[in-house]
Formats: sequence, C-alpha cells, structure tokens
Amino acid sequence: MNSITNHKNHPAEIRRTMQLATPVIIGQVAVFSMNFVDTVMAGRLPEKEIALAALGIGGAVWSSMLMFVLGTLMVVQPSVAQLDGAEMKSEAAFQTRQAFYIALALGIPYWLLCYHSEPLLTGFGIDPVIVPEAAGYLRAVSWGAPALCMVFLFRFFSEGTGNTQPTMFYGVAGALLNIPLNYILMFGKFGVPAMGTVGCGYATSIVLWLQLLLLVSYIAVHRHYRPFSLLSRLEAPDWKTILGLLKVGLPIAVAIFVEGSLFVGAALLIGRLGPVPAAAHLVAINFSALLFMIPIGLASAISIRVGNAVGRRDMEGARYAGRIGLVIVLFFQTISASILFFFPAWVVGIYTDDAVVAPLAVSLLFYAAIFQYPDGLQMVMAGALRGYKDTRMPMLYMFISFWIVGMTLGYNLTFNREMGPAGMWIGMIAGLTVGAALMLRRFHHTSNRYITAQAH
Repeated sequence: MNSITNHKNHPAEIRRTMQLATPVIIGQVAVFSMNFVDTVMAGRLPEKEIALAALGIGGAVWSSMLMFVLGTLMVVQPSVAQLDGAEMKSEAAFQTRQAFYIALALGIPYWLLCYHSEPLLTGFGIDPVIVPEAAGYLRAVSWGAPALCMVFLFRFFSEGTGNTQPTMFYGVAGALLNIPLNYILMFGKFGVPAMGTVGCGYATSIVLWLQLLLLVSYIAVHRHYRPFSLLSRLEAPDWKTILGLLKVGLPIAVAIFVEGSLFVGAALLIGRLGPVPAAAHLVAINFSALLFMIPIGLASAISIRVGNAVGRRDMEGARYAGRIGLVIVLFFQTISASILFFFPAWVVGIYTDDAVVAPLAVSLLFYAAIFQYPDGLQMVMAGALRGYKDTRMPMLYMFISFWIVGMTLGYNLTFNREMGPAGMWIGMIAGLTVGAALMLRRFHHTSNRYITAQAH
C-alpha cells in the first residue's frame, strides 16, 4: 500500500483516497439500485399496494439486522489496514479468519429472525392483510442472510488490504443479476410459478450467494492477496482475538444502528401525519440516501488510509489522511447541496408528478441541502476514527446527537409546534450538526494523542 511519505503532497493523497473511495461508491450505488428495482417491479404486481407494503415492512426488518451485522464486521477493515501497514500480513489473515466465526455466529440469528418473522410482525401491530406477504418475503430472503455476513467479511478484508475494486465488482454484478431473477421469480417466467414478493426475496438470496462466490473466487486467484494466504487454512476459534475484534466492532454496530434507527424513527413518526407528508418525506430521504453513498465511500477510504498509516507508525500521516478526507467530503457535499438547492423540482420529478405531494417534497429538499454538510462530515470523521480503532466514544456521541438531540427536537417541532415533516428534518439537521462537531473534536483529540505518544 502506498505510504504517506510527504504530508504536503495534497494531489497525491487526494488521488489515492479517491482511488480507494470510487469503487466503494459505485458498489454502494449498485446495491442501492437493487432496492429501487425491487420497489419498481413490485409496483407491477397484481396487488401492488399489498406487495409494496410487504416489501417496505419486510425490508425494514431485514435492514435493521443488516446494520448491526455490517457494523460488527466493519472492524475487519481497520484491523487489516493497520496490520498491513505494519507488514504483518499473516496476522491480518489470521484475524480475518477469526472474524469468520463472528460472521457465522451473526448469520444464524439473522436467518432465524427473518425465517420466523410472523410473530414479530404481528407483535408490531402490522395490518393482518400485509403480514403473510411480508413474512413470506422474509422467509425467502432469510436464506441469503449467512451469505451476506460472509460477503461483508471478505469485502472488509479486501478493503483493509487497500483493494476496494471487489466491492464495485460484486455490487454491479449483483444489481445486473437481480433484474432477470426478479422477472423470472416474481412474475413466473420460463415455467417457474409466479411468486410475487416471495420471488423477490428468493432472487435477493440467490444474488447474495453468487456475490459471495464471486468475491471468494477473486480473492483466491488475484495476486494482490497472495502474501496474505487468507484461504490456506482455518484455525480453531481463538477467543482472545475474537473478543478483541468484538470490543472494537460492537460499538461500531451500535453506532450504525443508532444512526439508522433515527431515520427509521423519523419515517414512522412522519407516517403518523398522513400519506402526503409520508410520501414527500420518502422522496427527500430517498434521494439524500443516494447522495449519501459518496460520504460512505469516502469514509471507507479514509479509514483504510488512517489505519494503514497507524500500522506504519506514521501518526502525522494518519492525521493528514483524515484532514484530506475533510477537504474532499466538503467539496462533494457542496455539489450535492447545490443540486438539491437549485434543482429541487427536477429531483422530485424523478419520483412523482403528484400535484399535492410534489410541492411538499420540493420544500423538504431545502432542508436536505443543508443536511448534506453535517451528514458528510460526521460520516467521514467516524471513518477516520475507525482507522484508529477509536469506536466507543463515537458510539456515545451518535446516541447523544441522533436520539437525545435529533429525535427529541424533531418530535417537538413536528407535533408540539405543528411544523409538519419540516420539523423532523430540522431535528435531524440539528442532531447531525452536533454529531459532526463532536466527531471533529474527537478526531483532533485522538490524532494529537497518537502523535504525542509517538514523540515520547
């Protein structure tokens, strides 16, 4: 992996960060597009209202567990990056193989939760008309849960070694495979019975297993991974290593879950205002989620650059990598904010031309434009802190900023001050701004602490 030898070489560091970030961004957009395609195709089913509701509710259950799995296994990325930077490639492979047991342990309850989801859905008071369809979708998609856990494991190993291209390859391949599989299984083509949303679940499961096969095959044959010998053996569980990984990984999982639950909670609360505010909010948050793929990719790249520098004992370089990340994310978030601020009608037109929903959605995009800056900053700073394996304080900061500040203020403005969905957006902006400020302060503190410790 390239070293940060000259801390004033801005173009070189920006170029290396973007080389790492771009494949992740493309891969994330491809994965995002699968949800979009699923929704569009479900809208073509005979009972589309029930199908869309089942897909939305089933998808929420699937995603809630996904966020926790993603966060827990994300520890592999900075762990491998630090060990790779220290030229300890065998140890990086060993830790990844130990993380295999974590992925396996997460895959089993993930499958159980989704396969036996009917009591959960009934307990949440979901409309009895929707429950069988949503439970059927979750049973079908549950078979892909173990594969998804393994995909995350191998993805984060690859990214930690400085190769993010597999994330792009499996993401794009999955998006392309998803369309014909959905078509065959949902609508009953080539002699296969029509299964509706259940078919959509099976299509996703098949795609996940094929993505895992693609990812493992790539790692097995590509020369980049030969020094690691990742697939050469599988040791018995080493509980000290596993507990060490969980000590760093579980706070990431909680932090990501807290962040995700803010947006899920906001959507549910706005849903209480009626179908028009809910639809307008969906448009604004959906397009924001698409733009969010950029800071996600940047956060991964910066985590790798910081972790690699820490492994090399280049603490000035680690701080420099984080600061360059701030410059890059501010540039991209300005572009995103400009699109939302200057072209809101065009953005809304992609989703709907409804005369009632569209004007409200346009008004919410003003808040979405402001939202871009704190959202991008807190995500990238969280990535930089993961590079240092500093995860416990960021978890606490996210809880304070998203739930104590964001949700409390949003609820108060939406319902007590009767500001409608705009109130919830102001709350989310406030929460993200507090989060961004706390993460920036933490990065400054952590990077200085590492530099001071090295000097002594």
